[in-house]
This record gives sequence, structure tokens and C-alpha cells, in this order.
Amino acid sequence: MNKYFLNQLIGKGYDNFWFFKGRYRIVKGSRASKKSRTTAYWIIINMMDKNYKLSNTLVIRKTKSTLKNSCFAELLWVIHHLKLEKYWKWTRNPLEIIYRPTGQKILFRGLDDPLKLASISVPFGYICWVWIEEAYEITDEHDFQMLDESIRGNLPFPLFHQFTLTFNPWTSNHWLESKFFDVKDEDILAMTTTYQMNEWIDPSYIKMLTLLKETNPQRYQVSALGEWGTLENKIYENYQKNLFNPKEVNGIPIYGLDFGYSKDPTAFFVGKIDLINKKLYVIDEFYEKKLLNNQIAEKIIQKGCQHKKIYADCSSPKDITELSQIYNIEKIVACRKGKDSLLKGIKFIQDYHILIHPSCKYFFFEIENYTYKKDPKKKQYLPIPEDHHNHLMDAMRYALEPFIMN
Repeated sequence: MNKYFLNQLIGKGYDNFWFFKGRYRIVKGSRASKKSRTTAYWIIINMMDKNYKLSNTLVIRKTKSTLKNSCFAELLWVIHHLKLEKYWKWTRNPLEIIYRPTGQKILFRGLDDPLKLASISVPFGYICWVWIEEAYEITDEHDFQMLDESIRGNLPFPLFHQFTLTFNPWTSNHWLESKFFDVKDEDILAMTTTYQMNEWIDPSYIKMLTLLKETNPQRYQVSALGEWGTLENKIYENYQKNLFNPKEVNGIPIYGLDFGYSKDPTAFFVGKIDLINKKLYVIDEFYEKKLLNNQIAEKIIQKGCQHKKIYADCSSPKDITELSQIYNIEKIVACRKGKDSLLKGIKFIQDYHILIHPSCKYFFFEIENYTYKKDPKKKQYLPIPEDHHNHLMDAMRYALEPFIMN
């Protein structure tokens, strides 16, 4: 496709994106910056290219249920807009788009269980291209690595493997920044896009963003200019990374455990609380999926915590009993959640200055992204946390239970 036709089709600002053939195309940007629409155009047009007649595409989001009204709808919009309906067919169960002349497929999957993606295959050709939409939803870099490793093997010329990750910017402490934006690699194209690259944007939207620039400059940097930012509805704000020596800080040691398995990680929290100076030190952690109880016990023992008083999630009494009676984590006990224990715990912790050791990367990521729910009707934040990014947050709260109760 020549640049003139490309500019007529999708406008300016995406030449590098369109012609790049390295393994990773990473596009963060503001809303209405054309990143998803341009990706959908690229997939449809390139799969129809006779040079790529053996190509297939895998489209992914964190949860499969969100694909139908996002990526699937975007790709169908492109097909209709280009009047290509006679060349493509699609089904909603299973969710697929198929190029009629060759049988090439666009497959849709969720990253709910990355192990299932390792064995995905197609009846014709190769899976060459992967589009991950709203990639910031993938909070565990290991999940991405497993997927990355599964898309491999030699391809016949001129096919090539490529991942395209599109997302709205979020906290700069996400692994996406350090992995793709903080490095120089000829195999990575990392772009930041803005609404100013969209020639067809609604004038009323531009007016709204102009007003936002005046009233909330920090929000404008994130929502309009695609820069990394922080969330306005964060539950905890009084925290920072701090390179302290755990042996030298004053405080009472505390330990908490939140159980998980396949979808959620098991999270172990180690800290100290300084009641006099209102400081909470985050010292150590582990955070891992699919741990059996013997593996949990091994990790607790490795950290020298097997004889410590550990407060664990009371909704898993069987696991607590096994850890105590079979695997010698002798002082582990169930927390007592009680009425309003979640909100009481949060209120208690909000009074403390939280100092996080740099080694506790999962804790830092969760506290950066632990937010209140939003009422979709009133568009106001509710005093209830979202049920996301809360595993170490819960483990910390369990560990603090004796102090919260008092």
C-alpha cells in the first residue's frame, strides 16, 4: 500500500506503525487517537494481501467476554467500511472472522488462562500476528511472556511474527513501560499517540479536551496526550518506595496471606507497623498463581516465616488447616472479617504512611492500581473497592487485623 492511499484511508501519523515488521509494535495513546481502528485496518488489509495468504491473526484481551464489543466489532466495522463483506464471513459462537478465498482466520481468545493459548493452532497456514487490546489489563508480565514464547517457529518468506499491543496509558509503573518504552531495540516500535493525530475527530470532543486542559491539566496529559499518569480514584495515596533496611526499622512484625489459584495469585505479605509514628513498612512478598499448599508452605519457610503469626483469608479454612497441621506453618490462623471489615481496614490503613521496599514490585503495582468503584449512572465514585489488584492489599489488611479490631 502506498503512502498516499494510506493517508487517505487512516490519515497521518501511522506510517511507521504500518510498515514496521519487528516483533513488537506497542501503541499507547489517548482516546480517539485511532490506534485500535488503525490496527483493525492493518489486519484486514494485510491478511488479504496475496504475499501473506498463509497468515492468521490471534486477537486477545484479558477476558474473552470483552472481545465481542471491542476488537471483533472494530474489525467488522473495517470490513463494512471497505465494502469487503463478500470476501469475509464471521461467527459469534465461536467468535471468528474468516477470509473466504483462503480460509485464513482471525481468532479471538481471552488471557484468563494463558496455558490454553500455548497449544492454539489453525488448520491453514500459521499464526503470524497477535493483537492485544487494552494491554494494560495484563498485570502479570509472566502471562505475556508465556504467550510470547508460544508464538514461535520459522515462517516462509515473506511472513513474519508480530505482536501489536494497544492501550490507554495508565500508571508508569506498569511492566509495559520498562519492557518496551525504557529500552532501545530494533525489534520494538513503541509509540505514543494523541487525539491530535485523528483528522476525523468530533469537534465537540476537541472542545471538551480543550476545557479539560484548563480545568485539570494533569488529567489532560493522560487522557488527551497519552502520557503515563496516575488514577484519580486511588484508595491509598500516602505511600512511596523507600530503600530501608528491614532490620533497622522500628515496628511490630506482621504477616498476611491471601489464597488464590488459577485466575488469582496467592499473595503473601510481610511488613512492620510503627504505631507511634503511624508508619507501615512493606518488607517482603510472594505473588504467584497455581501454588499448591505444599508450595505455599515451602515459600513461607524459605522466607523464615513458618513460626510467625500469619493471618490468612478465612474463606479457605481447609487450606489453613493443611498448612498448619500437615506442612508445619504452625501459627497460621484465619482472619475474622466481620461486618464492614473491608472498609474499616481501608480506613485504618489510610491513616498510615506506607513505605515500600523496592523489592516488593507486585505490592507497588497493586497499590498503584487499587481503586474505588464508579457508579455508572451517577458517574460518582462509591466507597467500595473494585475487585481487582487487591490480593496483596487484602493480605496486608489481614496482617493488620489485630490492630484494626482494637
